[in-house]
Amino acid sequence: MSLLRRIEQGQNPNQDGQPTQTPSQASGNSADQSRLVGLQSRRMAAPGTAAQKDPYSDLKNRVQNRLLGSLDPSMDITKTNEVRNTILELFEQVLAEEGIVLTRQEKQRLFESISADILGFGPLQPLLEEEAITEIMVNGAKNIYVERKGKILRVPITFENDEHVMRIIDRIVAPLGRRIDESSPYVDARLPDGSRVNAVIPPISLVGPVLTIRKFAKNPITVDQLVNYGSISPEAIQFLKACVESRLNVIISGGTGSGKTTLLNILSSFIPSDERIVTIENAAELQLRQEHVVTLESRPPNIEGRGEITIRDLVINSLRMRPDRIVVGEIRDEAALDMLQAMNTGHDGSMTTLHSNSPRDTLSRLETMCLMAGMDLPVRAIREQVSAAIDLVIHQERMRDGTRKIVYVTEVTGMEGDVITMTDLFVFEQTGLESGKVVGRLRPTGLRPKFMDKIEASGIHLPPSIFGLGERRRF
Repeated sequence: MSLLRRIEQGQNPNQDGQPTQTPSQASGNSADQSRLVGLQSRRMAAPGTAAQKDPYSDLKNRVQNRLLGSLDPSMDITKTNEVRNTILELFEQVLAEEGIVLTRQEKQRLFESISADILGFGPLQPLLEEEAITEIMVNGAKNIYVERKGKILRVPITFENDEHVMRIIDRIVAPLGRRIDESSPYVDARLPDGSRVNAVIPPISLVGPVLTIRKFAKNPITVDQLVNYGSISPEAIQFLKACVESRLNVIISGGTGSGKTTLLNILSSFIPSDERIVTIENAAELQLRQEHVVTLESRPPNIEGRGEITIRDLVINSLRMRPDRIVVGEIRDEAALDMLQAMNTGHDGSMTTLHSNSPRDTLSRLETMCLMAGMDLPVRAIREQVSAAIDLVIHQERMRDGTRKIVYVTEVTGMEGDVITMTDLFVFEQTGLESGKVVGRLRPTGLRPKFMDKIEASGIHLPPSIFGLGERRRF
């Protein structure tokens, strides 16, 4: 397949190896050149687009189309630096041939914009490279928002039209073997760096193509940074580290964007390097630093509605892979029952995340998702499974000032009658607001967890002061 065709079909040049083709891409290769010419013509002549109104956009399209026609089809687009240098040479040549005179700043801006469209993700490329941005939200071609420091702001960046947005979406999803069209108008995917991507297109989106990117930091957040941000206290980190090392089963709960995956990454780093870890996710995001890690990813159905691999399928299969730990990115359906079974059958130290509003709500949602499995189990049997499997619930919230904080560290202590009992070990205590910022600290409640014997059996001895108890006080 030619370089031009690979670029226009949305296959990301930054991917290593041969890009994966979707079924629609694999067909009709004999008409590649005519389709490319038609696509370029539509890009320049589409009525009512920004290309007719903005002279800079029109100039960019003309230069970019000439560049695409001049690039060597046999060029290896995985060698990004070489391709960029070639683009720069052709770019200078095209400007000279057309007698286009630009200032140095204008020329640099035009070149970077064209390079981003050919080698990167178009107008989104500078936003992806800015470390302060944690989320990018595209609401159609002309409305782009970002999240900086927990606040959502609109940025003065736009796409040419909806077709331009679609080209970028195709470039993201095509290398992953996924598709998005009218019959399947939404998709979950990821960028090469692990950033989470969700795309929704018409007809279910009424504002044009919608793209949401949850960025992953190039340098993952460390424990020290989490403490410096005020998201957790040093005592709680020391306690959670001991819980992970002593193989307690942990659920991290919270709302959307509360930092669950970030905390799961940090807790996973406490797993000893001599253990075999199997991770299961919808879109691979976890960045575990251990060597012995097996990463599994679910798969949506193909264009014929077959071939789907669910999280539940992967959890069941992982039990045959001799895992020491099973880490599931998020539990959201009947896979919860199989996860509980794994935790209760020798796979201690497993971890997962779950959307909920409180630690108590976390257990209620687990019950509901187990009922979704269709096993017709009595509620008490499910609750007994939950109370036996889960040792600790860590609940996070996104505060009103945009900061993310751990607000509860709660032990699941057992059953009393038909009710699961829980004990708060650490609770976030808000002391006020200063300049719009939430002020407070995650404080111990003064209660000793019942699973301390298991921690001590692992050779870990925590000082009583971690739980807010005096040094002289004996348990």
